[in-house]
Amino acid sequence: MSDPHLTDAHIRLREHVRKFAEAEIAPAVPGLEGTRGSADRELATLIARQGWIGATIDPAYGGMGAGHLAKTIIIEEISRVSGAMGAMVQASQLGTAKILHYGTDEQKRTWLPQIASGDCLPTIAVTEPGSGGHVLGMEATGRRRGRNYVLTGRKVYVGNSHIGHLHGIVVRTRPGSRGLTAFLVEADRPGLTLAPEVPALGLHGFSFGEVILDNCPVPATNMIGQEGDGLAVAYSSSVLYGRPNLTAVALGIHQAVMEEVTAFTSERHRYGRHLHDLANIKLKVGQIASRLITARLTAYHAAHLLDTGRPCDADLMNAKLVNTELAIDSARAAMEIEAAAGLLINRPLERFLRDALHLLAPAGTSDIQLLRLGEAALGLGKAQWSEELADAVGEARSDRAPHTADAAV
Repeated sequence: MSDPHLTDAHIRLREHVRKFAEAEIAPAVPGLEGTRGSADRELATLIARQGWIGATIDPAYGGMGAGHLAKTIIIEEISRVSGAMGAMVQASQLGTAKILHYGTDEQKRTWLPQIASGDCLPTIAVTEPGSGGHVLGMEATGRRRGRNYVLTGRKVYVGNSHIGHLHGIVVRTRPGSRGLTAFLVEADRPGLTLAPEVPALGLHGFSFGEVILDNCPVPATNMIGQEGDGLAVAYSSSVLYGRPNLTAVALGIHQAVMEEVTAFTSERHRYGRHLHDLANIKLKVGQIASRLITARLTAYHAAHLLDTGRPCDADLMNAKLVNTELAIDSARAAMEIEAAAGLLINRPLERFLRDALHLLAPAGTSDIQLLRLGEAALGLGKAQWSEELADAVGEARSDRAPHTADAAV
């Protein structure tokens, strides 16, 4: 599909990532499926070393400086081959957001080059067992003791939990909505442990587990932003990175569904002709194609607006909503076409459906996106993160994209 926002450099970037994904990631997928509950650190490192985690990191720190649309393409193409590895990339890029938006100069100089080179996989840890998406209900605490804060509590569903090197953890340092504070916590710090990985429905090879803090001392210099900025760190990262990143994972899976179902209907025969010659099959394939076009348009449009510094919180919410829901709808339609064959684990369709279902909850369920979109339409929405932070990190603008995206090829 042609898109007015895509430059020649974006197209070359897509070709480069797709070639890598098919050569290096695709052969590993059967092994990922076999492990079920174990993250693949070696493959994650190989992908990270391509420099793609640094898609939105300024070249001054060793990053690509290629912007959010380039980031979307990277995640999309990896997810087309492996939703798990696409999730790994998006989670690390999400973990980068807090440093880009709120990090000190010293924190940026220390961590951004390591992230851009693939030597450091960052995470962000906000959700807790007892509060879920209600961020202000968190109970993990940070208590000041001299030059340190001592962190205690549990964080769950942490993307890249078991392979991450640097956790961005939000805890409560005092009561109230201004009582949350974010810290950079190295994975090897005393007092930080990981619960055993638990097998999940899909995204096999991607860890989204539990981080346990038991009187974990963290230097005050590891604080991200100011004390009380934790809610802003969490929400801005979720809106500006979490939603478009998950959008891209869904888009890649959706594309894979389209390719699988067209191949299946071309290979199979019914009533003396190809399956795709039957009118009802054409209709279902047409529905999938229509959904995919719509999904891609919303994804690229939102990423382009973010790159050009325009207010686009609603567009990012809508892109996440549309892409996750439509990818699941298309995977189900493909299941109806393939029937019993789609249930077999030697075909990829059942994996696509399982992986797509994992995208509903993170960065807000579909109901949350609809609630926020309704508030925006009624003029009840709050200040937009895409507007407030557009100029805070020197992210690429559209006129830079043709040059900077080339850095990845």
